Amino acid sequence: MTGRHDLSDMAWAVIAPLLPNKPRGVARVDDRRVISGIFYILRTGAPWRDLPQR
Repeated sequence: MTGRHDLSDMAWAVIAPLLPNKPRGVARVDDRRVISGIFYILRTGAPWRDLPQR
């Protein structure tokens, strides 16, 4: 289930190729989840501490 602020599959298809794909240092978390969180904060204006856990 996706929330209303989550990236659509179409938007992710555009963004995904632009992200780095070579691992360096610490293991990366799910890029789609991170980008969705950033867009959520930008759209809502909420502080980072109020970001939902999902």
